[in-house]
Amino acid sequence: MFATSRLARSVNPLSRCAFTAVKFSNRSFVSSMKSRPPLIRSRGFADKPSAAAAAGAVVEKESFAKANPFAFQVMVATVKTSAADLLCQVVAEKKKFSEVDWKRNGLFVVFGAGYLGCFQWFIMVTKYRVWFPTMDAFSKLTFAEKLKHKAGMIDAGKMVLFDIFVHMPMMYFPAYYTCKEFIFSQSWNPVDWVKDGVTKYAGNFTEDWIAMAKLWGPSDCIQFVLPLHIRMPFRHCVSFFWTAYVSFTRGENKEES
Repeated sequence: MFATSRLARSVNPLSRCAFTAVKFSNRSFVSSMKSRPPLIRSRGFADKPSAAAAAGAVVEKESFAKANPFAFQVMVATVKTSAADLLCQVVAEKKKFSEVDWKRNGLFVVFGAGYLGCFQWFIMVTKYRVWFPTMDAFSKLTFAEKLKHKAGMIDAGKMVLFDIFVHMPMMYFPAYYTCKEFIFSQSWNPVDWVKDGVTKYAGNFTEDWIAMAKLWGPSDCIQFVLPLHIRMPFRHCVSFFWTAYVSFTRGENKEES
């Protein structure tokens, strides 16, 4: 024991100082690293967005759609309708971008915002709430619960029938053809727009209605069982393909037979 004590006392004081300095230096380094921001400590990983951050962005967008359903679906309707017409002109009709008919595209912008965005909301949300009183409660149920909700299923079926036999043939198509006359007609008389538009629609009624029913019949069966804030955006997504069809067959300013 005495030998050990003697050996400890014989250790060079300079060595003790060096050991203490190294020990203090290591502690300082660890402390300084802990005090630095995460971006500095884990450079190369912290700058990359995490999966949680990406999921948060999706939730934020979804919450915006839920908190502002009307504004969100109007934006979707306007952009979608314009994009569908541009796609039709550039891809289906093989026009160069410099040859795009912007007046025709303007027709779809006006119709997309005014009718598809605003008026359809009035019909399918505001008025449907009054006409089909189970709509709100039914939309919040799970799919399994909806199948057992007899009154809600009946109202959903009525919504489909109203869209196919009343809304689309008696409101949508007359409004589209009238809007087209408003954009392309040389007349400034609204009566002429309605008269000429309805006349052209009458000549295409059978073909237009059959094409509409083939797409919107099945689509409506899905739309009217979805949660309320998703219904109109879903309709606008399906409408992208419908608008491309309408643009290709009825978009140009030519005499309808």
